[in-house]
Amino acid sequence: MVGLRKIAARWQLLLMFSIPFIWYIIFAYVPMYGIQIAFRQFNPMLGYRGSPFVGLLHYERFFSSFYVWQVIWNTVSISLYSIIFGFPAPIILALIVNEIRTRFFQKSLQNITYIPNFLSMVVLCGMIYLFLNLQFGMVNHFLEFIGLERIGFMESPRYFRAVFVISGIWQESGWASIIYIAALAGIDMEQYEAADIDGASRLQKIRHISLPGISATIITLFILRLGSIMHVGFEKALLLQNPLNMTTGDVIATLVFRMGILQGNFSYAAAVGLMNSMINFITIFTANMVCRRVFKTSLW
Repeated sequence: MVGLRKIAARWQLLLMFSIPFIWYIIFAYVPMYGIQIAFRQFNPMLGYRGSPFVGLLHYERFFSSFYVWQVIWNTVSISLYSIIFGFPAPIILALIVNEIRTRFFQKSLQNITYIPNFLSMVVLCGMIYLFLNLQFGMVNHFLEFIGLERIGFMESPRYFRAVFVISGIWQESGWASIIYIAALAGIDMEQYEAADIDGASRLQKIRHISLPGISATIITLFILRLGSIMHVGFEKALLLQNPLNMTTGDVIATLVFRMGILQGNFSYAAAVGLMNSMINFITIFTANMVCRRVFKTSLW
């Protein structure tokens, strides 16, 4: 009874909690009922239960298709490159912002790097096409100016991954650095003052104070990033694709879109999407277990 009285005394907090709780139930858990179409030959006229059960047929179709390993490798490679080159970028940016002593330049750098995050994906991809255009793109003008040949970045599958990852770093690093800047603000300033007295350089303070101070944040976000290793931005991949770069630009998300929405093969698309989600779940679970044992930091 004492516990119930405490709960009743904080009914405002329960009311606030109920809104996101109900949202998750309606939009995240109720739709899971539809997962069963991954194991059925779904027909909208027959409904979920009326559609014939086919077991693992759609998975067999996927793994026996000629494009399966190409699509999987495209997805994994883009995600790995994004982790290798993109994950450290906001950390480095946060450390730079933290080391700038002039408040005007600090705020200016933050604002400049935040702006790309607020661009819509359609506008961003349009800018990429304009910058990299073979005839009048500024990048090719610069290459020609320094004596190099023009490059058809968007017409060649060779450059798709680089364009995707580099543009992602430009768009997301500023916004992603906010959490690291907040973590750096929580470090006790007395540690920096003691390091100054000992004659430590800025790089030494970054190495021995700043990085250890945000290590828990870095590990937590790294685990979450690994949990989406099979998730590559659908909108961006779709907008940057064209018939000339499809061999490296086609990823699982765009395959699901084509099969499920354009061709109406809902069961096949659901099966591929479910497989993708299960791989992400296994990855985040494994990464969490490894980080808990090695770094003593984990999500759960």
